[in-house]
Amino acid sequence: MSGHSKWATTKHKKAAIDAKRGKMFAKLIKNIEVAARMGGGDISGNPTLYDAIQKAKKSSVPNDNIDRAVKRGSGAETGGAEYSTIMYEGYGPAGVAMLIECLTDNKNRAAMEVRTAMTRNGGSLADPGSVSFLFNRKGVVVVPSEQEGRTISEDDLLEATLEAGADDVNDLGETFEVVSESTDLVAVRTALQAAGIDYDSAEASFVPDNKIELDADSAGKLFRLIDVLEDLDDVQNLFANYDVTDEVMAQVDAD
Repeated sequence: MSGHSKWATTKHKKAAIDAKRGKMFAKLIKNIEVAARMGGGDISGNPTLYDAIQKAKKSSVPNDNIDRAVKRGSGAETGGAEYSTIMYEGYGPAGVAMLIECLTDNKNRAAMEVRTAMTRNGGSLADPGSVSFLFNRKGVVVVPSEQEGRTISEDDLLEATLEAGADDVNDLGETFEVVSESTDLVAVRTALQAAGIDYDSAEASFVPDNKIELDADSAGKLFRLIDVLEDLDDVQNLFANYDVTDEVMAQVDAD
């Protein structure tokens, strides 16, 4: 996912002056609501909710919004919608395999919007199971390399997390990804906290077995498709098996 992460990092810098910030807030709040509904409103007994709240706080979602989402999800306050998770599978430009995770209160709307976005932007939906076998469910913790005057190294992360179950550390430039089995996610995140290392997010993700390296033209087309999909209210997460070099990323940014 390094290509996507580099691109997402670049995009995140522009988010403060971008109208998409409100949409991002809405998705983070929806995530909290669903986590509270699934496992209750007590973060000490619901690590999924804990991680959803931490991610929202890192993205500057106001505490009042977070608290209300927990209350709606846990039933302490009325007004929560019934969301269901749907995973769509497909291919983007250059044959990139894509998993599109939706959290929706209207499956028909979600299906129509995802299909339209794919077909209008060089992608196509595929049959269930035809793409997902290319990915593995993993725990991924994203750690910023610069933290309050301290530079975090790959060795720091390995030392802190190996015994907790970390399998791999990917250097993405400004951040690291600490990858583990999804069942070890909480242990790895807890080990980082115990070592005094801050993190941006900790969540279960789909990590591809192999990646397709893209040129600037294909990367530009794929990023446009991802942009359109991420703009849909129902789309919660995207996973894709591609990578781009720093040189290609610079070309795409320049266009």
